[in-house]
Amino acid sequence: MDPVPPSALTFDGRPDSSRDSAELRRRKILSAVAEVGTLSTDKLALSFQVSRMTIHRDIQLLVEEGLVRKIHGGITIKASALAESSATYRAQHAEELKYNIGRKAASFIEPGQAIIIDDSTTAATLLPLLSAFRPLTVITNGLDVVQQLSTVRGLKVTCLGGDYVPAHKAFFGLLCEQAAQSLRANTLFMSTSTIHGAAAYHQDQAVVKVKRAMMDIVDQKILMVDSTKFSKTAVHKVADLTAFDHVLTDRNVNRETLRILRDSGVTIHVCE
Repeated sequence: MDPVPPSALTFDGRPDSSRDSAELRRRKILSAVAEVGTLSTDKLALSFQVSRMTIHRDIQLLVEEGLVRKIHGGITIKASALAESSATYRAQHAEELKYNIGRKAASFIEPGQAIIIDDSTTAATLLPLLSAFRPLTVITNGLDVVQQLSTVRGLKVTCLGGDYVPAHKAFFGLLCEQAAQSLRANTLFMSTSTIHGAAAYHQDQAVVKVKRAMMDIVDQKILMVDSTKFSKTAVHKVADLTAFDHVLTDRNVNRETLRILRDSGVTIHVCE
């Protein structure tokens, strides 16, 4: 496992001591694991100069909030076939690639439209660009989307609500699905955790249900997926890629993969 990164240390370079509150220590643990993906319990205890039992209690609280996952000997924030990485980690992953995809996605927006932006960190790259398309209605299940756009003039923000999940910083569940089904929008901008073959997959069934509900209420569906999401495995199928009007990705996708997808009828754009 990787060593604890500098972000887990105090400004004078020394490990955190007992003077730090438990809450502050847990925030720093989360920040540290978000930076490197995986950390061991022993190294966390050493870096923060606390007992393994104290670190275990901190980890358990973070697990209960859905922010990290336990693995043998430590914790991780990385995705697996059964669990998606947390929003904290995803926001720091492949930032430049996502930015280029966001710029291309913005070209599909026109002033006066109603659009849906899901809770994904990839779709969130659209947020700084939306003021150029005012007036605009933005429908979302993502808390960060609501918080970032709520003070922007000319943007009407509609939150779908439902059960709040801290790991995703978003709302899911039956209420969220029903709220989506009562609306209609022009374009959906969404992402998913993995692309396998010619289909999109996700680890969480509740997330899949909300994404499908969003797909059912729009005229145009745009999938935003960076190259790191290709050829990976997840349990639940979201949809075939041909169900999307446009699939946006980056230049790092294998050329043979692009050829196969295009031959399969997928409209895929490489965003420089």
